[in-house]
Amino acid sequence: MLILIAGPYRSGTNDNQQLMQNNLAALEATALPLFRLGHIPMIGEWVALPLLHLAGSTKPGDAAYEEILYPVAHRLLLKCDAVLRIGGPSKGADEDVRIATERGLKVYYNLEDVPHAEQ
Repeated sequence: MLILIAGPYRSGTNDNQQLMQNNLAALEATALPLFRLGHIPMIGEWVALPLLHLAGSTKPGDAAYEEILYPVAHRLLLKCDAVLRIGGPSKGADEDVRIATERGLKVYYNLEDVPHAEQ
């Protein structure tokens, strides 16, 4: 499965770049175990951050940021098979779960609940 890892990125950081980087590292720490279960992990920021740079975004919440960050995850959800929701409070991750549920995608809340892929 292609699984979107959804969790806090900007939430709770007061736009502190180091805290946002720490949140990204937490999302990424889940990617390798998910891969080892036989799945393709995806994190929206992996796609959004390079696009933000190309679009000239200078800070969280600017026009380019709003144009790109959340819409990337929403577009990815059109291609994903499931969502793994991790971490603490996050409006964006909760929206990802809402959209995934609406689309009938499986939503996991613990890595241990994600089944091994059929090889």
